[in-house]
Amino acid sequence: MSTEARRASLPPRPSAPPAGDATPPEAPDPGPLPPPRPSTPPPPRATARFPDAPPTVGRDGAAAEAPRGRDVPPERRPAAAPAETPSETTTRLRPIPAQPAPRSAPEPHAPDPALSWSAPSAPGAGPRPRVSFAEPEGYDEHARPRPLGGRLRPQAVAAAVCLVLGAGLVTGAVTGSWLAGDSGDADARSAFTAAGDLWHSIPVDQLFPPTVQGQGAGPGGADRTWTRVAVAPDRGCAGAFDPLLGKALAPAGCARLLRATYTDATQSYVTTVGLLFTKADAAAMTSLASRFEKEGLARRADLVPLPYAAEDTVAAGFGADGRASWTVSVLTDAPVVVYAVSGWADGRTVDRPEPAEEAMESGATSAPAQAGLGHEAQGLADRVERALRKNVGPATEQPS
Repeated sequence: MSTEARRASLPPRPSAPPAGDATPPEAPDPGPLPPPRPSTPPPPRATARFPDAPPTVGRDGAAAEAPRGRDVPPERRPAAAPAETPSETTTRLRPIPAQPAPRSAPEPHAPDPALSWSAPSAPGAGPRPRVSFAEPEGYDEHARPRPLGGRLRPQAVAAAVCLVLGAGLVTGAVTGSWLAGDSGDADARSAFTAAGDLWHSIPVDQLFPPTVQGQGAGPGGADRTWTRVAVAPDRGCAGAFDPLLGKALAPAGCARLLRATYTDATQSYVTTVGLLFTKADAAAMTSLASRFEKEGLARRADLVPLPYAAEDTVAAGFGADGRASWTVSVLTDAPVVVYAVSGWADGRTVDRPEPAEEAMESGATSAPAQAGLGHEAQGLADRVERALRKNVGPATEQPS
């Protein structure tokens, strides 16, 4: 007996119990029941891989794609699923409404062809105006604009002219300096040679004036006046210097030695001034001056020049033991060594002479410094050197 026959023999189930009877009537025995259907596992949860949508495969095995989007015609839309019946043992998958189609990006605004450069002009509008880039404008002295394009070439020409003129001026200046330098060197050599001949071409009164004024030459800037008392005859250098000083001056040679002795206004001090004309050239004199400066030979007490003690004068007693202060200057622009040595007119002896440079220092307490003998020697040497330069010419004049 089939399952459909068994179900047909059963009476129909009442739709509702009869009123007033709380206990439902017992159902007749249905007879033997069919075997239980195998339990079906619950469907998997809806995921991205298993969307919660009704199957798209029909009973005939053909795949029916559900059209999506808002613009699907009604005749192609799927029919709604029928309601569940009590005989179904599983829960149907709920249908998912079709997703709307994504909106397409709006098309960019296209330019107006009428605004294109190549667009033809409207009829009757006339030819299109021609556009060009103008040259930059500057301003003249009246604040009026003017184009700069025309100024570029004149400016370049002016710059080139200035460059050429500047180069010419620089070249001329350099050439002139070379020529002037050569001329100056020639004048210096000529003056150097002329100074070596002054000992026999200049009168003695020009080399050793009878009276020498020394404004500000004394201690504290006091004025001094020196009077010449004797002039030694010109001679060679044999015996004119102590042996050590003669040895130090020997590299320059000795052409002639001129000397004169002066006294101050009070005749308290005596000073001998000497001019040693050498045989050396400019290079040798420069070397000798450098040696005196580096080795301090002009300040050594064993290199003091000898005085000239003239008989029957206030300097008659001025001997080697009376030398109190001295100075020695080696010239480089003339073959001459200028020196001076001072002492007391009464012939007193001095244990230790002091260089004029040290005796003239402020605060010096030695006897020669207190007596002003350093100023006597330095002041007279400077004035005689000036007189020598004046006789040579302006090229050799230097302040002292």
